[in-house]
Amino acid sequence: MNYSAQEVMEYVRQAGVKFIRLAFCDVAGRQRNIAIMPNELPRAFDMGIAFDGSAIPGFGGAVRSDLFLHPDPGTLAGLPWRPETGKVVRMFCDISHPNGTAFELDTRGVLKSAVALAAARGISFSFGPEMEFYLFKNGPDGERTSTPCDDAGYMDIAPEDKGENVRREVCLMLEQMGIQPESSHHEEGPGQNEIDFRYSDPISAADNTLTFRAAVKTVAAGYGLTADFSPKPLTGKPGSGMHINFSVKSASGGDCMPHVIAGVMDKIAGITLFMNPVDASYLRLGGAKAPGYITWSSENRSQLIRIPAATGEFKRAELRSPDPLANPYIAFALL
Repeated sequence: MNYSAQEVMEYVRQAGVKFIRLAFCDVAGRQRNIAIMPNELPRAFDMGIAFDGSAIPGFGGAVRSDLFLHPDPGTLAGLPWRPETGKVVRMFCDISHPNGTAFELDTRGVLKSAVALAAARGISFSFGPEMEFYLFKNGPDGERTSTPCDDAGYMDIAPEDKGENVRREVCLMLEQMGIQPESSHHEEGPGQNEIDFRYSDPISAADNTLTFRAAVKTVAAGYGLTADFSPKPLTGKPGSGMHINFSVKSASGGDCMPHVIAGVMDKIAGITLFMNPVDASYLRLGGAKAPGYITWSSENRSQLIRIPAATGEFKRAELRSPDPLANPYIAFALL
């Protein structure tokens, strides 16, 4: 939605909103937030809300630690998992130094710069991630166990599939937040699930990815489960990927997708450091349909880049190497 700051403040007043979460992303891709009360909204829009950047890993030390959050009114969304009484909404933020200059390690800002650079060259991208995750049972004290919630397989149904209600509730919540899920199903691993959502512009796609993770974790907790987005949580079982579907348009009207695919393959060694950021990322690659070589193919799902069987507006490429712990802003900026 293209809300203005004034429209956001009016909505907060009329809807009885009591808390506004100002959300941002750290370098590692973890969502952070600070909650403010409605009477602080004018200051947030005019000047920003200060926070201690030195307390966020990767944001620098105690020297020059003051940073400011500037909410993007177009990202306003209610949090359906919070109670109606004391309603809570969220906005994603840009980050600046006290003098107003952009904070260099604001990865949302990095993606914005990449989008602007591409636009200046007549190029526009759309992204649609496919997110896989595991659901594990919690122990008697609420701690995560290593026991999956079920022993179902690919596209199984209830009662074998015990993640069905979690996926259903997540999809309904995402719809309430203006995010359009396309499909959901049980994946190959025990307790492994996948939810895909519709293509969108790079900034919205990255914002939606963070929102998706938060929704899945919240819903799973309500069922006494822990959602795990790590790339290889179970030895000998399929890993979890964040397959990135992307399409590209050129203002000249030419087909630039072959050039984009060639560029990704040329730069993938360096890109992999960011798309696959933890040790376990490399336990997943090279097995169970996760790519191990710099290759492309039409349809073959074990390749680095797959060209799905689609035509027209659905024509796209799919990068299959990233995993769900990647920072989506960095991932999309690199592509």
